[in-house]
Amino acid sequence: MKKTNAARILDKLKIDYEIIEYQVDETDVSAENVAGKIGIPLNQIFKTLVARGDKTGILVACIPGDGQLNLKELASLSGNKKVEMVATKEIQQLTGYIRGGVSPIGMKKSYPIIIDSNALAFERIMVSGGLRGVQILLKPQDLVKVVGAKTGSLTIQS
Repeated sequence: MKKTNAARILDKLKIDYEIIEYQVDETDVSAENVAGKIGIPLNQIFKTLVARGDKTGILVACIPGDGQLNLKELASLSGNKKVEMVATKEIQQLTGYIRGGVSPIGMKKSYPIIIDSNALAFERIMVSGGLRGVQILLKPQDLVKVVGAKTGSLTIQS
């Protein structure tokens, strides 16, 4: 069992969670692939996306694996007029995590985080544990509390 920085933070805060590991396919780090390997519904796995707002700078969105980020909603909820995704090559430098292993917990800097309100419909959701092949299952309310997130409607369902 791999203890990631995200897991250590949850331990320190005495938050109940479960680590689930899976075999990584470096050619496919999609939420669909993770859901298939773990056997959890795609809409219960939340992917962590990094964006840049024209007023606030870097911000983070967590949305269901079966959804598509609504940039206009993210801009509105974050106090920006315009938001765009950051380039993949910037992700590690900004968050400390590599693409496919970006956790909303324990980024190297504290960024505003907005979690899609669909998360609150589940008893527990899954987010990246901070490494490819490591997922964390926890209560959405605990995730909101730990990362100081706002919630709101962020997705265009596909």
